[in-house]
Amino acid sequence: MSALANATGIALVGCPNCGKTALFNALTGSRQKVANYAGVTVERKEGRLTTPAGKLVRVLDLPGTYSLRGRSPDEAVARDVMLGQRRGEAAPDALICVADATNLRLFLRLFLELKQLNYPMILALNMADIARRQGCEIDIERLSAELGVPVIPTVAVRKGGTEALLRAIDDELPRMQRREADWQAPSAQDLRAAHREADRILRLCAFRAGDHRFTSRIDHILLHPVLGVLILLALLFLIFQAVFAWAAPAMDGISQIFDLLAAAARQLLPAGMLQSFITDGIIAGIGSVLVFLPQILVLFLFIILLEDFGYMARAAFLMDRLMGGAGLHGRAFLPLLSSFACAIPGVMAARVIENRRDRLATILVAPLMTCSARIPVYTLLVSAFIPERSLWGGIGLQGLVMFGLYAAGIISALLVAAFMKRIVWRQVAEPFLMELPSYKWPRPRNLLLGLWQRAGAFLRRAGTIILSLSMLMWFACTFPQPPLGASDPAINYSLAGLIGHALAGFFAPIGFNWQIVVALIPGLAAREVAVGALATVYAVSDGDATAETALQSMLATQWSLPTALSLLAWYVFAPQCLSTLAVVKRESNSWLWPLVMFSYMMALAYAAAFATFQLSSIALG
Repeated sequence: MSALANATGIALVGCPNCGKTALFNALTGSRQKVANYAGVTVERKEGRLTTPAGKLVRVLDLPGTYSLRGRSPDEAVARDVMLGQRRGEAAPDALICVADATNLRLFLRLFLELKQLNYPMILALNMADIARRQGCEIDIERLSAELGVPVIPTVAVRKGGTEALLRAIDDELPRMQRREADWQAPSAQDLRAAHREADRILRLCAFRAGDHRFTSRIDHILLHPVLGVLILLALLFLIFQAVFAWAAPAMDGISQIFDLLAAAARQLLPAGMLQSFITDGIIAGIGSVLVFLPQILVLFLFIILLEDFGYMARAAFLMDRLMGGAGLHGRAFLPLLSSFACAIPGVMAARVIENRRDRLATILVAPLMTCSARIPVYTLLVSAFIPERSLWGGIGLQGLVMFGLYAAGIISALLVAAFMKRIVWRQVAEPFLMELPSYKWPRPRNLLLGLWQRAGAFLRRAGTIILSLSMLMWFACTFPQPPLGASDPAINYSLAGLIGHALAGFFAPIGFNWQIVVALIPGLAAREVAVGALATVYAVSDGDATAETALQSMLATQWSLPTALSLLAWYVFAPQCLSTLAVVKRESNSWLWPLVMFSYMMALAYAAAFATFQLSSIALG
């Protein structure tokens, strides 16, 4: 520990999405630790490396930043560490500036600010291979001369792609001695001068061939104010159709596997409490949620592909006008898009928004985006109550309903944001400026790794939270046992039945029966657990099979269509995820905002479910 503390400290600094973290991982491997900076929720990554010459180096991965002005929490932490103003954090001895070779202009503006700090620096020109494929030729020697620092091309995602950088660290370390600097925030005039200087250096050192014209031609279509929006909506519609159509075979296979497991358990175990625990508690609880893994992976497949291709930034650009109309900052699109996977990274991604009120507005509406945890509930109810038929040239009705549920979440998020920014805070949204990345072909390795990580996260969740809650639900549905001579179903005497019947009156106006009420309680911890809870409740009460199709058939016969529609409306708004509330508290550093979020979302959920149930009941006679 003392050897590492006395080692030379090097900080990696660069703009967001420049490949800095990939370079950090390539340099340090598993020799790293992750925590948060004291007093804030910004992630701190530190690792160590041994150079080819045997020198021990401490490496710090600073948060991504566009400037040293500290307009967001991430930028403020990066600035304070480099200025030696972060309490408990020693200033680094040198900087490795990481630049995306395909997007050099954005980095040059940052570099001109960093140069004023008088740090010894090395420029790691990352993604150099992608830049070459796109027809971008960079004069390395000229760039090094213009910037006054060594420039080393790197490919962080390839084996051996950092060897030249390690040799450069060995060469430069003996000369690395920082000179003190009196840094001051740049004025508007300074920023304009830096912009002109960055453009001058770019013209001298970087040359683009035919691929640049190709990118421009694609952008002319994809960024068109009308055609571009239509293409974006078509892509979203395709995604939701694929969630149903592409995942169906794999879902059927998983369902059959759990059917076989349940049948085997019934044959091997004698009838009684143990058999019920295994089949109704564990297999029913886990299987009824795990069956939706293919749909979640299909959703992530599209998200990762579009991110890698470079389309997500274009989507944010297209949505800027809509974001501004709702009073949100244009950068809010990316956190909201992340929330389709899970609200937690969406809430954390709001750190890139500089203004505190804009950031809070984005955080408060992020959970209204339809996260992947809602997919099991939506799919169960849509499959049970919406006919599997095609409309208008092969468009699936079930996929259309799913698209409508996602659209309802998006529209409600924009309306809530507009209410907060126009009535509560009365603040005009700031203009949105962003650099569009170059188009890149997605790497199969990155795609597979991303899907593997998402699947692993879901399986770990299934093996911990969902398993624990499924076992708890079985216990609540089984005990206490009914008294001797009892005539009602056994579950009516259980703890779950008692709780459900006690709260049923409050939920009756929105069409919920006591079984739904029981399922909502563990669903507070994780939305998707509600499906396993329903499987457990109905398996205990009716002794039916645990297969997904059996649960769908049971709900279709025991629930009315208005009840199913009401529950769908409830799940569009309900804040049933304690982890999200905990992250909101951490990000806002206050209990006020998670309480505000929980209250307004619960009120919206009840109002939407009430209106849906009452109106659909009237319409259906």
